[in-house]
Amino acid sequence: MIDVKSRQMGTMWNRQFLFFLTVFCLIPSARGDSFPTREEVLTSLFPKSTVQAERVFLTRAQQQEAVLLSGVKVPSALIARYIAWKEGEEVGRAYVDTHVVRTKKESLLICLDAKGLLRRIEVTAFREPLEYMVSGRFYAQYHGKALSNSLSLQRSIRPVAGATLTTKATNQAVRRILAIDQVLRLNEGSPL
Repeated sequence: MIDVKSRQMGTMWNRQFLFFLTVFCLIPSARGDSFPTREEVLTSLFPKSTVQAERVFLTRAQQQEAVLLSGVKVPSALIARYIAWKEGEEVGRAYVDTHVVRTKKESLLICLDAKGLLRRIEVTAFREPLEYMVSGRFYAQYHGKALSNSLSLQRSIRPVAGATLTTKATNQAVRRILAIDQVLRLNEGSPL
């Protein structure tokens, strides 16, 4: 015979379990897959700056030049770029790169300083399982880097075991964006 007290405890435990399961499934931040918005990243990276959003269309020649510089495909001529201005001077740029990692997409906000050196990479969307996502330590390796032959995995960038496809996709995105930035700055007459 089951006594009333143990039945009440079982019912209470079931309610608590269902509550936490609901919270875990419905609230993204509870699962740990909440990512900062582009606006949050840009505000933290370029404080007290005016950020101008642009859509840039690369010409066929610009796309080809970016491919030659980066060694990776430039799949779209449409580029989302943000330029940060402070007291009339450009203080940096940021580009959105959305690409497939394995079978699902990842979006990175790749932020550069005024000279075109990498300042920060921020994941703004990651649709693959979270176990394929790399930590901030991996992205930090890119800080201060420019486009060069050594900007690749197994050279100046250390890969992450278990996230090979993510690291490869990230490195390709970084190389692509640095090349696009160079091409655009040359065409705009900005010094490299």
